[in-house]
Amino acid sequence: MPQAPTAYAYFQKQFVPLAEAKLGIMTHAFLYGTAVFEGIRGNWNDKEQQVFLFRVKEHYARLRKSCRIVRIDLPYSDEELQSITTRLVEMCGYGEDVYVRPIAYKSSEVVGVRLHDLEDDFLIFVVPFGPYLDIDKGARCCTSSWRRVEDTSIPARAKINGIYVNSALAKTEAQLNGFDEAIMLDERGHVSEGSGENIFIVDGERLITPPPSSNILVGITRDTVITLARQELGMETVERDIDRSELYAAEECFMTGTAAHVTPVVELDHRPIGSGKMGPVAERLVRLYFDIITGRNPKYVSWCTPCYSKVKA
Repeated sequence: MPQAPTAYAYFQKQFVPLAEAKLGIMTHAFLYGTAVFEGIRGNWNDKEQQVFLFRVKEHYARLRKSCRIVRIDLPYSDEELQSITTRLVEMCGYGEDVYVRPIAYKSSEVVGVRLHDLEDDFLIFVVPFGPYLDIDKGARCCTSSWRRVEDTSIPARAKINGIYVNSALAKTEAQLNGFDEAIMLDERGHVSEGSGENIFIVDGERLITPPPSSNILVGITRDTVITLARQELGMETVERDIDRSELYAAEECFMTGTAAHVTPVVELDHRPIGSGKMGPVAERLVRLYFDIITGRNPKYVSWCTPCYSKVKA
């Protein structure tokens, strides 16, 4: 392993310095957004001098589903994908949290809107990645004027590169108006998700979260929280439509995602949610979650994949 961090990528079936991983300006994925991706967190455990990838198997299972939706061939086995990823992270040698971005994309250099009769390729890069939102402080959110894209327009259950223009419009609107994050509604007016996070509210002894029919991306962190709430907190999760006014009146609200981890929503549209700070359910989930993703909870060690074959010097 390198003595100091060095940026590498897996590109065109080989490991190369990140600076050499370049796409042509006529690449179809660049011209039309015809690519799918995953965002995988690598979480640094300072005591063990180790980076743990969180639920990498599930991320690649979802990537494979996205590929099927967008007609992209991904000619790698699950074992090959995981092996390439851990090797790449180890080559880079970061001693901090990282973000791993695998992308399967239409690589033909051609002008013309379509998905068929095009070549496919696959790449991965790794970058350092710290906190996305301030978890301790919580997120101040607004209801976005931009609606979440309908599944019949761009399939929401796939992580398609082009769909994130929808998220970017909502995020920028929120931040330029002084908020941390946006919450989008679906076309029926029900709560869908944040610009890159799923939404939960606390209702007594249960959690409530929007269903897939609200055009959410069915998140891996979302599934993690549902599992932890049931197994560790004794709380079941109900998937149903949520109205915006329910967020205003909720005991607690929080967002989940690979980037955001578990982040409390403390304010929506200038209204405090609950006490206006992190609530007890979110606090317990945050503690559980961070112990797990950094490999410190043996009960859930199967969710964590170590990358470094030797500890860092």
